[in-house]
Amino acid sequence: MSNNKEMKYHLAGQFEETRFEKSHNVIFENSLEASKLVASEIAQLIKQKASVNQKCVLGLATGSSPIKVYEELVRMHKEEGLSFSNVITFNLDEYWPMQPDDIQSYHHFMHEHLFNHIDIVPESVHIPDGTIQPEEVYQYCVDYELKIKEAGGLDFQLLGIGRTGHIGFNEPGSHYNSSTRSITLDHITREDAASDFLGIENVPKRAITMGINTIKKAKRVILLAWGVNKAEVIQQTIEGKITSQVPATYLQEHTNATFVLDKEASSELTRIKSPWLVSSCVWTEELKKKAIFWLSDKVGKPILKLTDKDYNEYGMSSLLVEEGSSYELNIKIFNALQRTITGWPGGKPGADDSRRPERSTPEKKRVIIFSPHPDDDVISMGGTFDRLVEQGHEVHVAYQTSGNIAVSDDDALKFAEVFKLFDPNSNNTENIISSILNKEANEIDTLEVRKLKGGIRRAESLAATRYLGVPDDNIHFLNLPFYETGKVKKNNLSKEDIDIMCALIEEIKPHQIYAAGDLADPHGTHKVCLNSLFEALEVLKNQKYMNDCWVWLYRGAWFEWQPHEIEMAIPMSPDQVVKKRHAIFYHQSQKDKVMFQGNDAREFWVRAEDRNKLTAEKYRNLGMADYAAIEAFKRYFF
Repeated sequence: MSNNKEMKYHLAGQFEETRFEKSHNVIFENSLEASKLVASEIAQLIKQKASVNQKCVLGLATGSSPIKVYEELVRMHKEEGLSFSNVITFNLDEYWPMQPDDIQSYHHFMHEHLFNHIDIVPESVHIPDGTIQPEEVYQYCVDYELKIKEAGGLDFQLLGIGRTGHIGFNEPGSHYNSSTRSITLDHITREDAASDFLGIENVPKRAITMGINTIKKAKRVILLAWGVNKAEVIQQTIEGKITSQVPATYLQEHTNATFVLDKEASSELTRIKSPWLVSSCVWTEELKKKAIFWLSDKVGKPILKLTDKDYNEYGMSSLLVEEGSSYELNIKIFNALQRTITGWPGGKPGADDSRRPERSTPEKKRVIIFSPHPDDDVISMGGTFDRLVEQGHEVHVAYQTSGNIAVSDDDALKFAEVFKLFDPNSNNTENIISSILNKEANEIDTLEVRKLKGGIRRAESLAATRYLGVPDDNIHFLNLPFYETGKVKKNNLSKEDIDIMCALIEEIKPHQIYAAGDLADPHGTHKVCLNSLFEALEVLKNQKYMNDCWVWLYRGAWFEWQPHEIEMAIPMSPDQVVKKRHAIFYHQSQKDKVMFQGNDAREFWVRAEDRNKLTAEKYRNLGMADYAAIEAFKRYFF
């Protein structure tokens, strides 16, 4: 999509592409493109205000959504001379109680991502104070409102959105006329913050937040939403009725608000999910599959039993006009789906591969399975992994990060104490034990403790890959530097990260690469790891051996590819399901107490099995054979 895309507000009824949408929204190919344009709008506002000698009053948000906006503003300040000397800021919220120098505080977040890098006057920065005494909170909130009013009101308010539909910390039940106040956090909100605090038990239960009415008074509002995990609440917010149970719906009443979305966050909007219900469509092959699979589910019939009447009743008559009849169309789509199914993920030797997802040659392929964390390989594609090994391919596994932050202190202490039994006089072991026992809340682990935790993940990985029959020499622990911060927040990708990825690919010269294409990972490591692969492929794409390399994307423990997206489906027998489960069990540190499992309380092996069984069920309902489970892949072209 063009970088020139504008996000100007249009009056109700003039912007809506469908009768379903009640808020202005703009969809971008990716969050980086969108963030740059939002930052540009903010910069233009700052300059316009400065040109008439006025202050520019910004309402700012925290969380992962606005980070790229702040990065772009910092870049414009350093490279283009954008000055913030006329800017006054008011942040939406802060945890309470919370010390400003705590790494989880929004005070720390804003200074780390923005204020420390620009020329804003410190006195012009306002962030709710998490150290206020309980008896002083009410008056403090009143005074915060007065300061906004005295500054002339908010010229611009930047927002994110939580899974509960909260904006700021206005949780479900918030009144449309609410102002800055103390609020009790919803359990889901605390659950979503758990990874930042290394456990939900460390997340504060209260916060200070601007109110709905405070936000609605802003002259301009932009709400950012990235990723498939925001898709459902975005659909409710933009298409649903105004309700206190989804506080963001109050923005439907704002006269100058825009929702800025990436493709994944927009995926549940009617015009994206089922555009044939909205207007005439350009029927691409993928859209045909998407529509017919949707229709099959809607009417409860397998593909081959769909009738002209079904198509006409559900807004798809134009597709029949284009294709001729439901009979021919059904057969075409049925065959296309059937051809995604193969028991030979590395290609079937000696077979006609013109209608198979993978090539038959070379018969024995060199394969790299990239795993962001030291368990994604078996969680996400354990059955396919097993097939590749059994069918004689040269399988390599590359664990991109150490995964050390996901090992609990209790597990690390247990291993350290075992070491001590064998070497009671080891100062290093004693230091590790002391460091763990005396660790302050939210304190970063020492380097020795991080090495121990990384070693635990490494040993578990080797146990699992040996179980699946892969030689230790084919297991690669990349320990990409971006991850090794000791904190939930990671560094940006560097040339060193890309060089490590390139070196491995050049060494192995693979015919197949498997990588995690699931970007719903709660703390973003999957996305960074995928980007590291994409950048490495860009560097290497002109190498001769890359002409024979195909890249297949799997999804992780949070979401699966939908049937219309799937290009290779690997069926699993009941025995393979059990074998995959056992491979996952070798990752014991991640089994019973998962530190970063997102909003799903099930253990990883349970959700992986459920997801694979659900994919098989979807295939069965569409008219395919009845498999125990299916792992799914989508090809990436570089």
